[in-house]
Amino acid sequence: MKQNITLAVAGVAAAIAITTAMDATGLTVFSALPLFGLIVLFWVLQRFSKSEMGLKLGKPKHFLIAVAYPVIVMSLMTVLAFLGGAIDLSDANWNNTILNITVGSTIGVLMVLITEEGFFRGWLWATLRRAGVAENQVLVWTTVAFMFWHISVVTLDTGFDLPLAQIPVYLINCLLLGAIWAKMRLMSGSVIVASVSHAVWNALAYSLFGFGTKVGELGIQQTNIFGPEVGWFGVLFNLCFAVGLWQFHSKGNLKSIESPIETLS
Repeated sequence: MKQNITLAVAGVAAAIAITTAMDATGLTVFSALPLFGLIVLFWVLQRFSKSEMGLKLGKPKHFLIAVAYPVIVMSLMTVLAFLGGAIDLSDANWNNTILNITVGSTIGVLMVLITEEGFFRGWLWATLRRAGVAENQVLVWTTVAFMFWHISVVTLDTGFDLPLAQIPVYLINCLLLGAIWAKMRLMSGSVIVASVSHAVWNALAYSLFGFGTKVGELGIQQTNIFGPEVGWFGVLFNLCFAVGLWQFHSKGNLKSIESPIETLS
């Protein structure tokens, strides 16, 4: 038990240190890739089964929720931005945007599966469960680690860096996003489900709303208000979805398929 906790702490510390170093030296575009190496290293050392790592398919309803989440949030954000007069489509190129969203959503599933999702909600999740940590506590600790791993990308000169006032909002959204994807992992027993949601979210958010100081296809300048990751309405909608998902799951509509026996096999 203690050994697994030690490995969990060491692995997260290594991930944060490596990514921070790469963000600080202009290698942000590649800074998530070392997570793959850490996943493989610890997976081999700890001899996890594929089931423990969450490498199995969820049910269709799990994938439906995974895709519905980013689509619903982005749609509501777009409507609000339109009503607020914040959208400017004068420079929009919808052919490129549709292509970016399509490619980003499909290839993105693999990319987040072998990096962020595979590390935090795959390996780290499996390590904490093997250490005997309860599922809800695993959800909390993997979410907190996920948030801390993202600090360097928005605080250093990376191209994704934000004005100081937006950094706390972004980190709150990181916690909410991490909690939602962790809940999907818990409900489905599948890190693939969380990866699908994560990839669709990234493709829609970065194509339509931009990132850092870069404006997305919707031409929204007031990202501190309407940004799904860096805006206050993002916090509101992500929080509402997180609460709704918790309530829906707690009422037994979506039972967790992960059992202690299966997890520790």
